[in-house]
Amino acid sequence: MKAYLAILRIGDYRLLWSALVLNLLGDGATYAALAWITLEKAGAAGLGVLGVCLTLPVILGGAVVGPLLDRFSRRKLFIYDSVFRGFVVALIPLLAAMDALQTWNLYGVALIYGLLKIIPLAGTPAVLPELVPEDKLQAASGLESTAMGAANVVGPAIGAGLITAFGAPYVLVLDAVTYLVFAFLISRIKAPMGRPEPVAASDAQEARPGWAPVFRLIVRDRFLLVLTLSFGAFNVSAGALIVALPWLAKFEFDSGPGILGLMLAVMAAGELIGSLVSGAVKTSERQMLRIGVFQLLSGAVLFLLLPSMLPWILLGLALNGILSAPMTVLGGVVRMTRVPNAMRGRAMTLMRTVMAGSLPAGSALGGVLLSGSHYDGLILVVAALAAAPGVLTVLLFRRTPFRLGVTAADDQRVQRGPDLDSDAVHATS
Repeated sequence: MKAYLAILRIGDYRLLWSALVLNLLGDGATYAALAWITLEKAGAAGLGVLGVCLTLPVILGGAVVGPLLDRFSRRKLFIYDSVFRGFVVALIPLLAAMDALQTWNLYGVALIYGLLKIIPLAGTPAVLPELVPEDKLQAASGLESTAMGAANVVGPAIGAGLITAFGAPYVLVLDAVTYLVFAFLISRIKAPMGRPEPVAASDAQEARPGWAPVFRLIVRDRFLLVLTLSFGAFNVSAGALIVALPWLAKFEFDSGPGILGLMLAVMAAGELIGSLVSGAVKTSERQMLRIGVFQLLSGAVLFLLLPSMLPWILLGLALNGILSAPMTVLGGVVRMTRVPNAMRGRAMTLMRTVMAGSLPAGSALGGVLLSGSHYDGLILVVAALAAAPGVLTVLLFRRTPFRLGVTAADDQRVQRGPDLDSDAVHATS
């Protein structure tokens, strides 16, 4: 707890964290509402389309946003994105009030949300090293994940309550307001949060525009490559759950939005617990080994969802949340450390685009299998996909240490041996 109190004393980080909490509260409520409206209008197949619309555009958005985060003010990108998406989300309750809401409107809002969500998704870890000291990055990453977990516990519950009280379309009014509050709080941060400072001539490779230097950095760095691919595989299971949970609530349990909110809240509560614990633990040389173990276990507990009985499903979701959250926290420290600032916007975008881009595959798989009522087959596939990369990570990194302050570029320069960059290596070691 002392680690979290210390990090919250940093005013700029406190503003960013508060903005994220409020925005995530609205998003949690909105997902429950969008899913419920889509189920009523288009059934399980429509829910699969919604899941793809929420996640697939992240790939296209990442291709555009990454370079922007390294070329323009990150503060301005946060603000412009938030104001625009707040306006788009507000269109749903407006159309509903006019009795003109169609299914394609839901898909359109989901597409825009997915297209632009990479801005805060990649931008937040890109600016964190600017807001907090290096030795507090794990606490900052843990508190960020804790904010997501806490908001996701309360958000769906708020959404379920508002759906019952006012109707699903009007839940999105809350999300529209939180987008505007997010923009205001970001504007109050004192740190520049601008484009990265120019780098020294010896590091010109890192300053080159485009994606080629970022691809080379990630492909040549075993830490970054394994994290990206293994988390991507894990997110296939998350994409399937986006579809499976509303399907269970509607068709298996024959219940209302309250059960959907309960399942989402239980999973988020598990993530909250996992984030709180992992963020308070010091960064270790065995960071990657820990990540592999957590991924293996968090995938394995998904087998508990096989009996389509609510107590087992709630237990599996809670354990999955508890075990998967530390992956995010520990992996975030590795990514923020290994990537130089001049590449951080593009690299975070690329890695998170690959990881988030696997969500549509899970959503599409879930929609297809659940349309044929193949629930057991879906759970078997996603549990195996989630757990298997954890085994690979454990095997690859059981003897490989992780070191704070050493970027992938540092390691790659050392591996090339003495050259014109040797002075830069000594200066950063």
